[in-house]
Amino acid sequence: MFDKLKDAVVSAANRVAYGKAPDGGPASIDGVALQRLSGGSFDHAEIAGKVVLFVNVASKCGLTPQYGGLADLHDKYKDRGFVIVGTPCNQFLGQEPGSAEEIATFCSATYGVDFPLLEKQEVNGAGRSPLYQWLVGSEVGGGSDISWNFEKFLVGRDGKVRARFAPTVKPDAPEVIAAIEAALAS
Repeated sequence: MFDKLKDAVVSAANRVAYGKAPDGGPASIDGVALQRLSGGSFDHAEIAGKVVLFVNVASKCGLTPQYGGLADLHDKYKDRGFVIVGTPCNQFLGQEPGSAEEIATFCSATYGVDFPLLEKQEVNGAGRSPLYQWLVGSEVGGGSDISWNFEKFLVGRDGKVRARFAPTVKPDAPEVIAAIEAALAS
C-alpha cells in the first residue's frame, strides 16, 4: 500500500517537474506550445510577465461584437503590460467556419483587432487543446467546460489564472476592469 502511494506521489512530482500537471495537462502556460493563426509558433516572450486575457472567439456569433470591446480594452491597457490573446473556435454551432486568412481579415477590417490570434482550437471534449486544458484545469477554471464563444480567462503576471468570465460578460464590464486593474497592480 505504501509503495503504491509513494509511486503515485513520485509520478505526480515528475509530471510537474517535466511540464505536466498531476492530471496530465500542462503545469503552466510555459508548457503549452501555441501556434499563431497566421502560422508559426507564438513566442511566449510576448506574454511573459504580462497580464493576459485569453478569449475563445468566433466571427459568426451573436457575441461577435465583443471583438470591438476587446480591441478597445487591449488598446487601453497594452502600454501597462496587458495583452489579449484570441483563440478562434468552431465548436459552438460552427460559428467560426472561416480559414485563418478569412478570420484575420474579418477581425482586423471589421473590428480593428491587432491583438494576437492563435490557430483555431477545440476548447471542450476529447480534443480540447493543451491551452484550454491548462485554463479549464486551473483552480479558477474549476474543470468546467467552456459554455460558449467569448468566455474569458485572466492570467496574472505570475502566470496564474486569476479570473474566469462568462461569455455574456462584456470586456468593459466593471468586474473585468477591476480584475485587470488588480492584476496589473500586482
